[in-house]
Amino acid sequence: MKYLHNIGSYFLMIGEMFRKPTKWSVMKHLILKDIEDLIVSSIGIVAFIAFFVGGVITIQTALNTDSPLLPKYLVGFATRQSIILEFAPTFISVIMAGKVGSFITSSLGTMRVTEQIDALEVMGINSVNYLVFPKTIALLLYPFVISIAMFLGIIGGMAACVYGGYSSYEDYVVGVQLDFEPFHMAYAFIKTFVFAFLLATIPSFYGYYMKGGALEVGKASTTAFVWTSVSIILSNYILTQMLLS
Repeated sequence: MKYLHNIGSYFLMIGEMFRKPTKWSVMKHLILKDIEDLIVSSIGIVAFIAFFVGGVITIQTALNTDSPLLPKYLVGFATRQSIILEFAPTFISVIMAGKVGSFITSSLGTMRVTEQIDALEVMGINSVNYLVFPKTIALLLYPFVISIAMFLGIIGGMAACVYGGYSSYEDYVVGVQLDFEPFHMAYAFIKTFVFAFLLATIPSFYGYYMKGGALEVGKASTTAFVWTSVSIILSNYILTQMLLS
């Protein structure tokens, strides 16, 4: 029953997010601040992880396809498919559930503990729109982060492939270009937009409706990370079944 109540409250919060909007002159500053906090500050860690995990994917692929019967360009092909279809949109989103999700939950939870949210309500401001809507709009730029992860993952794979002696630069590039399906990019970015919405709203829900003191802020952040990750994995399965089957 508790989970059903939480789901109902979650959808009520989403509906409330679009009611009684804040003035644009105020909202645009909130959106820009959230873009800096949620998107710009995440580019560094995403770039680092994508580059080296791309290298790991390439090395593992090369070691598992080390047969004279298999063409060398297969390494680049498998690396591209793994990064574009699954690693960049899904794996990075689970990592972002820890970084971005925890930040959102803890910041809103702290505002709840210090009664800043109550103060907004007293002033007649729709606190859900004021606090959650800018984060949702800011995370519409999340596909930009995933694009960087895709690019650097493939570059990291190329570096590992060439400098590790697993294949030549030419063979790797041929593999990356081989049988490219433009719809795979569309599939990856459709998933990314759905994950971005989950990254913005689920942590916001647990932070906004948090009860208790400072200790509960940490617990709420952990719970938000768990349920955001679970939601991302489930929606990944559903979207893959819908779009690729």
